[in-house]
Amino acid sequence: MNVHSTGVRQKPHAPSCHRCHTTALDQPAYAYLLGLYLGDGHISQHSAHRAPNLMITLDDAWPGIQNEAEEALRRTFPDNATCRVGRTGCHNIKVYSKHLVCYFPQHGPGRKHERAIVLEPWQQKIVDAHPWQLVRGLIHSDGCRLTNWTTRVVGGERKRYEYPRYWFTNVSDDIRRLYTDTLDALGITWTHCTRAGKPYNISVARRASVALMDAHVGPKY
Repeated sequence: MNVHSTGVRQKPHAPSCHRCHTTALDQPAYAYLLGLYLGDGHISQHSAHRAPNLMITLDDAWPGIQNEAEEALRRTFPDNATCRVGRTGCHNIKVYSKHLVCYFPQHGPGRKHERAIVLEPWQQKIVDAHPWQLVRGLIHSDGCRLTNWTTRVVGGERKRYEYPRYWFTNVSDDIRRLYTDTLDALGITWTHCTRAGKPYNISVARRASVALMDAHVGPKY
């Protein structure tokens, strides 16, 4: 028990944990946050703080995604305070919790693409129930919606045609596979593209698949 200046003994702040205490978990928020973590997040421990922190680095060009990321943190960790730390051209969206590794067992030494990234059964169950939220998190971190163009000769005249495409780029084979397995479950057609000799890119360009992505993901904002 802590003693405040008023002399009243206060119960220590002890946030609950979905894994340790079987408390309720906002599954859609968690699925989205998992996608952000796998793309642009990492967990670190600094001596100045008693608890590790989850930090998701997001570009200032997309303030709506920063807001959504912080809301997902609040809904996943309702007993913990969130904060934003400004950097040049971006913000780190953060939460401190002693239970971060319980929620993100993919954490480990080294970079994500240097270690195996495999979902635990309880995580896969959440992804199966909320696949679009995972896809949104992955696209909002390591993906984009852009407009490509090509030319065709029609009636002897070359014409330009534009078409939308979703890109997802990640160095980790496991994270790309998690993304494409989820797309398969959703009936989304995708192709694995090699750019500059590196097979890090997943493209969704078929009209029907892009329409589904537009309905559930949409451009960054």
